[in-house]
Amino acid sequence: MSSEQTAWVVPDSQRSLFSARYGPVYSGAEVGRRMSRLTSFATCGDKVTAQAIEVGRLPLVGVVDYKTQRNDPVDPAVFRPLAARRVTRVRNPAGMLTEGLRRAVREMVQAGGGLVVVDGEEDLAALALVESMPSGATVIYGIPGAGASFVAVDAAAQANVRELIERMERRRVDLGS
Repeated sequence: MSSEQTAWVVPDSQRSLFSARYGPVYSGAEVGRRMSRLTSFATCGDKVTAQAIEVGRLPLVGVVDYKTQRNDPVDPAVFRPLAARRVTRVRNPAGMLTEGLRRAVREMVQAGGGLVVVDGEEDLAALALVESMPSGATVIYGIPGAGASFVAVDAAAQANVRELIERMERRRVDLGS
C-alpha cells in the first residue's frame, strides 16, 4: 500500500498572494462576539477553535494541530466538545495542502461535522474549508499576531480558492505510514 498522495505547495513566487487576507480580521473579544452570532461556521487553527468552544459556539468543523504558532502545545482536552461529534486524523506536512487533508475536511462537512486533527501543519486547511463549506457559512482562520480572519463562503470565495489552489505547485509526496 503506497503512502504517496498529491499535495499542493505554495511556490515562493506566490507567497504574497497566499498571505493576503480574504476577509475582515478581528482580534481579542471581538472575535468571540462575532463567533457568537454565527449559525454555520468552521475554524482553522487551535486558538480560534478553542475560542469558539469557550464562547459556547461549536463550529461545524474545527481543524487543529495541537499547537499554536507551530511551537506552543495545546491541550487536546480543550477540543473535547467538538471531538465528541467525530474525530479524523490526517497527515499534512508544513507548507502543503494534501489531498488527504482536502478529503478529510470535505468528508467531515458531509458527515455533519467534528474535529480534524492534523499531524504536521493545518495552516492551508482554511482553503479546504472554504472549498467544502456550504454557501452562507463562514470560515474563520487564525492569523498569528493579528487575530482571526472571517471569510464568508459563497460562489465567489469558492472560485477564488479553486484559483489559488490551481496556482500552487502540484507534487506527489510520500507521507510514510
